[in-house]
Amino acid sequence: MEDKKTQGWRLASEYKNLPGIFYREVEATKFPKPELVLYNKELARILEIEEETELLSCKEKAELFSGRRLPRGASPIAQAYAGHQFGYFTMLGDGRAMLIGEQVLSTGERYDIQLKGSGRTAFSRGGDGKATLGPMFREYLISEFMAALKIPTTRSLAVVTTGERVWRGGFLQGAVLTRAAQSHIRVGTFQYASMGGKENIEALTAYTIERHHPHLKHVEAKDRYRSFLREIVRKQADLIANWQSVGFVHGVMNTDNMALSGETIDYGPCAFMDEYDPKTVFSSIDSQGRYRYENQPRMAEWNLERFAETLLPLLAQDEKEAIEIANAEISQFQVLYKKVWMERMLKKLGIVENVDGDEEIVEELLSVMKKTKADYTNTFVRLSLEEGGKDGSYLEGTRSLFADAGFSAWRKKWKNRLVAQAKRIRTKEGEVSFASTMMREVNPWLTARNFRVEEVLENAVKEDMEGFCEFLEVLKRPYDYDGMNSKYQELSKTSMEGYRTFCGT
Repeated sequence: MEDKKTQGWRLASEYKNLPGIFYREVEATKFPKPELVLYNKELARILEIEEETELLSCKEKAELFSGRRLPRGASPIAQAYAGHQFGYFTMLGDGRAMLIGEQVLSTGERYDIQLKGSGRTAFSRGGDGKATLGPMFREYLISEFMAALKIPTTRSLAVVTTGERVWRGGFLQGAVLTRAAQSHIRVGTFQYASMGGKENIEALTAYTIERHHPHLKHVEAKDRYRSFLREIVRKQADLIANWQSVGFVHGVMNTDNMALSGETIDYGPCAFMDEYDPKTVFSSIDSQGRYRYENQPRMAEWNLERFAETLLPLLAQDEKEAIEIANAEISQFQVLYKKVWMERMLKKLGIVENVDGDEEIVEELLSVMKKTKADYTNTFVRLSLEEGGKDGSYLEGTRSLFADAGFSAWRKKWKNRLVAQAKRIRTKEGEVSFASTMMREVNPWLTARNFRVEEVLENAVKEDMEGFCEFLEVLKRPYDYDGMNSKYQELSKTSMEGYRTFCGT
């Protein structure tokens, strides 16, 4: 058990050891009447602040998580960065967020603690620096679901209403979200640093290596930066493969939204696919489909190319040699991505290892799913149930698929593949298929259905939190195949065609 002496706020501000161009000091807006709406006890326990925070009253918690009062050691800053937004480069920065510090755990691990929606900063560019309640609820809900899916993500510690009304085409309730992240260093942070010359890139790289890849400090200087680039490529390949495997569409894969920690960051116009369609777009601002589902791996690679460009002065003295090194490392992204994605997809089908013909099995299934407009999540749940000897025919969005002749031929091929690796295990319920057991570990029983998300958000902003809290608790247990939450597998009764999500800024 954690020693009580190690519990509590232990905020450091090592980011401020970087040159001053990387940040600006900032003060949070003193909101008139902050009220605590959501508080994540599980995350507070991970951050080792649970016991200390529990001693506070609801009013004191609201003041803490709105920025009205700050924990000891806090040294608030807004971070500077740049970014390619939908392909166009621009100078950016935390325009409505402040980093209050880095919480240092008893293990030495660090988490940034950031308040989002805390007011204007030097980077607000004419904006009010505030946030509204609906988007903060969305980030809390979806980021907690991603964490439960075991996909690297920033997480939400609290949501506080501010007592202010914020104008977003109409007056909406203001809110602040407290976010925890392994760091908020982005590809765009390196793009910003590169505008200031080699010394700034060296300083930021040294900080990032110390923060995320300390083992590289012992690598010879001539290989250290190449190894650093290789690590970032690997992490992003793994992250995007995880997204694709659960049908997640981020919506704004700008370079300022790619965290070098390998975490999912910034849950604006994101959503999960219902009907399987590689061209799925949810973002209201992505009119060209730049960041549609099928494009996410290529866009991640494009972002990494921009990152590699910032490292060229460190990779080699000769520019031509530096470019060759960068190209060699970036070229591995698609190889790594395809490897991880295939491993994930094969596990979703109960297949242990990739042999000749397995890629065809995956691609053929996706092809017939697209043709029959099958529901992505429910399809894999039904296959998991079937292999476990249970009936999943009730699952909506799968009936046309399972009645299709092409699917029947595919299923025969799949069954033969499972027979070839046949293995059974014993559980307390009795002997079951090894494949089914593995499938249930990677195929979520449910997903954050878009109509459900909209429904609970709409009610939550009207102060009816019951549906939101129930849905949140269900999403925290996505791999529980207990049949208790089958209502959340249901599809919308009205068409979701043309469904769009918004940034909330």
